[in-house]
Amino acid sequence: MHYINRFIKRNIRLIEMVGVVMRIISFSLVSWMGPDSPFVFVWIFNTLDAIILSWCAILKKDMAYSMLNIFWIFVGGVGLFRTLYRC
Repeated sequence: MHYINRFIKRNIRLIEMVGVVMRIISFSLVSWMGPDSPFVFVWIFNTLDAIILSWCAILKKDMAYSMLNIFWIFVGGVGLFRTLYRC
């Protein structure tokens, strides 16, 4: 884990940009395609970007963005569960 954190810290700006672009793509798909959007893909993609951005925020000790993105991980988990199990 130490090696991963060191890698992320060295490349944090690029990794955060990747996470932000992922979030823009996922919300754009839903906005443009509406109900025809690939829903499971969007939930998975959005949850992955939340994990990336949470990890970066935690390493930067940014409590506000850590909480926000951890919340999005939770939302993604609920969304995936509901999508996959049709609740």
